[in-house]
Amino acid sequence: MHKPMEGVRVLEVAQFTFVPAAGAVLADWGADVIKIEHAERGDGQRGLSRVLGYAGGSAGSSFFPIMEGPNRGKRSVGLALEKPSARRVLEELIRNSDVFLTNFLPESRAKLGIDLEDVRAINPDIIYVRGSGFGVRGPEAGKGGYDSTAFWARGGSAAGVTPPGAERITRMPSGAYGDSMGGLTIAGGIAAALYARATTGETSVLDVSLLGVGAWATQFTVNLALMSGGPLPVNTPPKHGSATNPLIGAYRTADRRWIELSMLQPGRYWPEFCRLAGRPELVDDERFDSADKLMANAGAAAEIVAEIVAARPYAEWVEILGRGEGQWAAVQNAWEVGQDQSLRANGLIAPVVDAEGVDRELVTNPVQFDETPATLTRAPLFAEHTDEVLLELGLSEDELIALKIDGAVT
Repeated sequence: MHKPMEGVRVLEVAQFTFVPAAGAVLADWGADVIKIEHAERGDGQRGLSRVLGYAGGSAGSSFFPIMEGPNRGKRSVGLALEKPSARRVLEELIRNSDVFLTNFLPESRAKLGIDLEDVRAINPDIIYVRGSGFGVRGPEAGKGGYDSTAFWARGGSAAGVTPPGAERITRMPSGAYGDSMGGLTIAGGIAAALYARATTGETSVLDVSLLGVGAWATQFTVNLALMSGGPLPVNTPPKHGSATNPLIGAYRTADRRWIELSMLQPGRYWPEFCRLAGRPELVDDERFDSADKLMANAGAAAEIVAEIVAARPYAEWVEILGRGEGQWAAVQNAWEVGQDQSLRANGLIAPVVDAEGVDRELVTNPVQFDETPATLTRAPLFAEHTDEVLLELGLSEDELIALKIDGAVT
């Protein structure tokens, strides 16, 4: 299979997950992604030994999923951008790249000489990509942000999933939740920019903010609020089902697991559900024997559904509902997602060999080309490819040694 980004070189001056995740996706698609890391400290994310209260890796191993996910397939160069002697290397990398990818704040970009004007002066055709917290214009253009702040809190998701009167805000369901979506968004934008350059000869400046991705994710309710001219009224759903459909929402099983129903045509799927559940008499119940009656008596029907679901364990419901045509899903934890039969059948959980030669697995990006799963290679160790990349640029061994002595490269 020809990977669509083969032949494209991406120079990434970024850290943490939001923008590096875009580089990982492009690497999955075949791009040569060179990751610049600070010559001493590396990517700041390498220092996160615990994430969301969990150990970030396992003892004696270099495999840290928080680095592997957004950095697989790249080459790492340790480069001290603040040192004058490193400038030649940076300029050569820019000159030989198609895309420049960064999430550094404006002040840092200016200080390091990697702003748009600086980079375009070296390579006028390069696609320049900025990932930001709150956008590149307005009073917050210089403000840093993470997905918990710019995407989750400011973008509307936190308020959208926190029940009225709650004592605490509902947290993101996973680390780098908005970052991962944002990275995929950036990768798509880069693909479009590369296409435009190939067809028109015109290059692009690309901007994606976590706040913008967050607003896009919640656009349905944001658009409703804009239409209504103010905040939406608090809409507390019933305990079970929805106001007009008993076959919507989560129901708890006998073993306290959850099944999510989403059968948007209650009149169509009510008879099937009743028969699968062993309660065919409910089909002809005068309260529910037409779509209009079922919707009018949705509350009573939902209580019955809750009792039915609560009478059997999760595994039985997975088997029972699997025999029907109505839409539903098991509510899965992280381990179960990793074992999901459809993800695995489609190659969306892929093998990767870590730096110690141990077989591992990672979630792939969700885009596939030519019906072929992505082939993953591990994330680089810190500065692992410095010598390789600099020698490719034409530096001699003596020049490389001199840069190392100066502390410009690692």
